[in-house]
Amino acid sequence: MNYIDVLNKILDTKDFTVGGGSASAIAGAMAAGLIGMVSRLSTKKDYGLSERGYLFIADRAEELSKKLLEGAVKDTESFKKIKDAYALPKDTDEEKKIRSLAIQNAAIGAANVPLENGLLCKEVYNSWVLLKGKSNPNASSDLEEARFLVHAGVLGCVLNIEANLPLIKDENVKENFQKEIELLKKYSEE
Repeated sequence: MNYIDVLNKILDTKDFTVGGGSASAIAGAMAAGLIGMVSRLSTKKDYGLSERGYLFIADRAEELSKKLLEGAVKDTESFKKIKDAYALPKDTDEEKKIRSLAIQNAAIGAANVPLENGLLCKEVYNSWVLLKGKSNPNASSDLEEARFLVHAGVLGCVLNIEANLPLIKDENVKENFQKEIELLKKYSEE
C-alpha cells in the first residue's frame, strides 16, 4: 500500500480501514509541499532570506512531505494491528490476557504513529514561521493555505493519539503521551 491507496481509501465513504490519522499526515504533507513551492518561488528576489536559505527550507519541506506520506501509510497499518488484536480469541483466561496485551501494544503503536507525524507537522509549521513575511508575496495565499493545512495536520494527529489512549492501561505510557499532546497542541492553536 502507498499513499495514493491511502488517499483513495480516505475518499471512499464505504471504506472503514483508513481514517483521520492518515488524513492528518496527508494534510501535513500537502502543507510541506506548498511551503517548499513558496520557498523556491522566493529565491529570485531579496525577501529577507538568502537563496541558499530558501533552498534549504524547500529541500527540507520536500523531505518532510515524503516522510508524512509514509506516515499516512504507517497510520493505516497501525490501525490494522488494532483490528487484528481485537480478532484474537478470548475463550480462556490465558487467551484474554494475550488478547488484552496485544490490544494495548497495538494501541501504543497506533498512538506513536500520529505522534511521529505530529512532530513532523510541527517541523513543517516551523518552516512556515521562517517564511512568514519573508517570501514572494505573489504566493502569499499558498503560504496561508499551508498554515491551515499544517494546523489541521497537527490537530488531527493529536486527536488520533487521544483516540488510542483509552486502550492503553499503563498509566506511565499514557502520561508520556499526554505530555507530547500538550506540546503539539500549541502548534494547532497558534
